[in-house]
Amino acid sequence: VWIERRRGLAGARLHARMVGLFGLVAALPTVVVAGFSAVVFEYGLRAWFSDQVSTAIRNSLEVAEAYLDAAEAPVSDDLYLDEHSQTIASDAIAMSQDMNRAGPSLIYSPQQLQNFIGRQARVRNLSDAAIIDSRGNVYGRVEMIFGGGLALQPDIPTGALERASFGELVVYSSEGEGRVRAITRLSAFADAYLIVGRLIDPRVIGHMDQTRGAYQLYTDLEGQRTDLQITFAVVFILVATLLLLSSLWVGLAFANRLSEPVRNLIVATEKVRSGELSARVREGVATGDELDTLSRAFNRMTGQLESQQKALLSANVELDRRRGFIEAVLAGATAGVIGLDKEGRITITNRFACELLKSDEEHLQGERLDEVLPAVAGLLQEARVRPRRPAEDELEITGALGEPRTLLVRAMAEVQPEQGSLLGYVITFDDITQLVSAQRKAAWADVARRIAHEIKNPLTPIQLSAERLKRRYLKEIKSDPETFEVCIDTIRRHVGEIGEMVSEFSSFARMPQPVFATENLVSILREALFLQEEAHPHIDYQSKLPSEGITLVCDRKQLGRVLTNVLQNAADAIEGRSGDDVPPGRIRIELSAGDDQIELSIADNGRGLPEAEKHRLTEPYVTTRDKGTGLGLAIVKKIMEDHKGSISLEDNPEGGAIVRLLFHAV
Repeated sequence: VWIERRRGLAGARLHARMVGLFGLVAALPTVVVAGFSAVVFEYGLRAWFSDQVSTAIRNSLEVAEAYLDAAEAPVSDDLYLDEHSQTIASDAIAMSQDMNRAGPSLIYSPQQLQNFIGRQARVRNLSDAAIIDSRGNVYGRVEMIFGGGLALQPDIPTGALERASFGELVVYSSEGEGRVRAITRLSAFADAYLIVGRLIDPRVIGHMDQTRGAYQLYTDLEGQRTDLQITFAVVFILVATLLLLSSLWVGLAFANRLSEPVRNLIVATEKVRSGELSARVREGVATGDELDTLSRAFNRMTGQLESQQKALLSANVELDRRRGFIEAVLAGATAGVIGLDKEGRITITNRFACELLKSDEEHLQGERLDEVLPAVAGLLQEARVRPRRPAEDELEITGALGEPRTLLVRAMAEVQPEQGSLLGYVITFDDITQLVSAQRKAAWADVARRIAHEIKNPLTPIQLSAERLKRRYLKEIKSDPETFEVCIDTIRRHVGEIGEMVSEFSSFARMPQPVFATENLVSILREALFLQEEAHPHIDYQSKLPSEGITLVCDRKQLGRVLTNVLQNAADAIEGRSGDDVPPGRIRIELSAGDDQIELSIADNGRGLPEAEKHRLTEPYVTTRDKGTGLGLAIVKKIMEDHKGSISLEDNPEGGAIVRLLFHAV
């Protein structure tokens, strides 16, 4: 009610007035009765727990306890000894004097000691007497009544024997046994103590227990006085609360019956405001008043709104379906697609376009394409000049891994058919890097084939002619035969080098088809590594290979050629270093197998990869060595592609390069 009153809702004032009235009518009499009852209860408790009553009960208990209590009081302090304590103390002193006069010889005659203690106990009307030492050993004991056994050291009060050892008479009571006892040290003996006891009248003990119980009950009740008052107050508070809540409930029920139509209308309005247009006002018995008319009008209005909302939702579903279809088409397209508005800002992109631009769709939304990719600014200008006619161009960009990529970009401007105003642009990207690379490889293969054909034919006659000249005319030349022989050997050596180059050209131009079989990759790697270790003994080869074999479906000869080329390149990189303080050559080979992939890494500490041509080293005729043909890594890449694998070149953090060969596991 308070929240509704603060919010100013309809019916809140009526609720507040009705509930306040019922609550006031119920609360005032309850408060008056509760206050009067609390006062009466307080005065009654004061009479029960007055000072006179508590003093009388406390004095009765003190008188009863004073009759028995001799709690460890010294014998010389008569103020703390009652009649029983004084009598037992006198008997203990007299008996100890008699025993001291008898001498310590009694200890060595148990029967004589027992008779002596018995006579002393009967003369002095003692219930029990005993001689013990400080360790609790009993030298002699007498019990004058049945069942009155003397309690030994465990029942003696703590410190009683120690006090008695200093010449003090210790008197104490044992209420459980109903007797008073005294302890004194026998000075004529080395380590002996006299314990005597006398019974107390049972009626005295019974009266004292009754007095103590009555005092304890009175003390407990007096301690619970505050709790009783609190309990009494809580009971009245609960009764008052129940009455107040009952009156509030009656007031709420009565107010609800008066304001129920307004409340129903408020609830339905809140539902409509939150978007639930199916809400209706619950109509009760038709009364024909203004509230009933308002409820029916509200229901008609919400019905019209609901039908209009369904039509809009149906249209939105159709739009979402079409948009989803377009996004699915764009996501499945192998080309990158970017939609721009007339200002050149990005409105839509597919996954491939995001990869090319190295960002995601959320960050690209609203960005200007000529700022994200400045190279397309000219294409956009050309497409704006020639609407509906695509403008094309090839662009060179850097991929996500830093590799160069060639894109075929098309831009087309869309205009309205009637007004001719610009609507936006559609930009498409086609990655033609592999196509350009394949074209370049095909061109170089054709060139290599032609060069090999043109050079290979005259090589054999030249080599044969040089050998014939050496055999025929070496002995006939007298003027300078050494020069003649050097020239002939030079011709033969260079012919051999040209022949190797032609063989490389031929291998690259016409790679043999691989013959696949199940092979042990570890065995192939060990064979290639053995040859390299023999050829380069000055290089430290470190291998980390699994002890068990790794099975791979491959062409053993071609894969051995791949490993030989990569290991030879690593050795050449180490030998090509310059400087006097270069570290010893080291090549590290690691082979590991995962669930679906096998990785072979070969790392060296050579001169490393060139920054400019790093990503073109696997293309034909790209080399960093003076005498290199540039076909080794191209052949390696071709063989890896035939084996459905890949090759990657990376910089070694420790200096040098890392070549990674990735295969698909069996």
